Amino acid sequence: MQSAQFEESLLAKTKTKQANLQANFDYDAIIIGTGPGGEGASMRLAKENKKVAMIERHHQVGGGCTHWGTIPSKALRHSVSRLIEYNSNPLFNPTEKKVKLTFDNILQHTTKVIRDQVRLRSGFYDRNYVDVFHGSATFVDKNTLKITSEDGAEELMTAENIIIASGSRPYRPDDIDFTHQRVYDSDTILSLKHDPKSIIIYGAGVIGCEYASIFRGLGCKVDLIDTRDRLLSFMDAEMTDSLSYHFWNCGIVIRHDEEYESIVATDDSVVLTLQSGKKMKADCILFANGRSGNTNTLAIENTGLLPNSRGSLEVNNQYKTEVDNIYAVGDVIGYPSLASAAYDQGRIVAGYILKLPTEAQLIEDIPTGIYTIPEMSSVGKTEQQLTVAKIPYEVGRASFKHLARAQIGNSAIGSLKILFHRETKEILGIHCFGENAAEIIHIGQAIMQQKNGGNTIEYFVETTFNYPTMAEAFRVAALNGLNRLF
Repeated sequence: MQSAQFEESLLAKTKTKQANLQANFDYDAIIIGTGPGGEGASMRLAKENKKVAMIERHHQVGGGCTHWGTIPSKALRHSVSRLIEYNSNPLFNPTEKKVKLTFDNILQHTTKVIRDQVRLRSGFYDRNYVDVFHGSATFVDKNTLKITSEDGAEELMTAENIIIASGSRPYRPDDIDFTHQRVYDSDTILSLKHDPKSIIIYGAGVIGCEYASIFRGLGCKVDLIDTRDRLLSFMDAEMTDSLSYHFWNCGIVIRHDEEYESIVATDDSVVLTLQSGKKMKADCILFANGRSGNTNTLAIENTGLLPNSRGSLEVNNQYKTEVDNIYAVGDVIGYPSLASAAYDQGRIVAGYILKLPTEAQLIEDIPTGIYTIPEMSSVGKTEQQLTVAKIPYEVGRASFKHLARAQIGNSAIGSLKILFHRETKEILGIHCFGENAAEIIHIGQAIMQQKNGGNTIEYFVETTFNYPTMAEAFRVAALNGLNRLF
């Protein structure tokens, strides 16, 4: 009897010892990547006194969003917009001679913005005692990572939970020489040193359209090659038609339904041959057709995980992978691939790791902002989706040229469109094209998110807006739509 008790006691002690060993991790959570997803997760965990480490392969924090993607491209766009405004306003530029700026000139503003962003985000980690390690992370097992710094030094560290927020990179086909000085992708375009007179942009997604606006604004001849039958097919057709017309009007040549056959770069030009037999020549090419998840260098197979063909990881509604302590957020999981969504995903994951009583999910209607010149933005359903679903909707429109604030600001190009249910008056979708569209859309989004009957188009008629403002477009569009009802 005593012998049996002794064995039970020994077994219990062994289990306790194993549990203590298991719990003795270096960190509560290690996060790979310091982009919006990693930042969102780390800040929430750190605020709850968890021990957190960030791994960043770049020598500065912020990820692709800060250094190569969202922030630099929007800073470039801002500079170009101001240049266009200056050249077109006789008050500031009374002569007929236009001011010319090169791509290198406008990059100076971008560099300052990136520097300010890095300083800001570094302060977040310092203030909240988050350890930041610079180097490449590879998995040893599901709880252990090996960090290799630039000088080759290696360090092992363990964590109870690991969050992969490693982002994405431009897709690079093997038959294109991206090392050539005239061949660029969205990451390398910021290193453009010469002043191109013409550019081919292959891929007319969000990145392709934004850079087409930027280069055309700098006076560059732009050929935009679209692999689909229309621009940005996930957006409302009326809005993308407006963008297509605006591109055509400012001299951008768009070619739809095309695939490349070959891209040959020489010392002084690039020749693109399309499968349809067309050929075109330019000073350089920007290849912006798709992105791949950054999982190729993580040795992720050591955890038993397998990314898909695009390098993306599958996750459940808690952003947990098939391995119970490994989560993934942001571009590395694919859709919606937005910085705003990644930040929210990071915070949601942190909530689950903290075991907070939550069923938090991303909002269903995530706003999309496309920073072309002019901008486009949308939230909710498109007309095409509502028609297919046979939902009885009505449309309210406001044209910017009829708004006092747009006339004052010389930004009369654009419109706002509200889609609402004919019977319940519930707002179903909002679509905007024009200067500051990405800001304007949030007013409508705030009403769309209201519960218990708060989501109604009548709000815009019953509420007094500041005047003159761009927000007034909602009142004009609401009245326009309600007048259609009978």
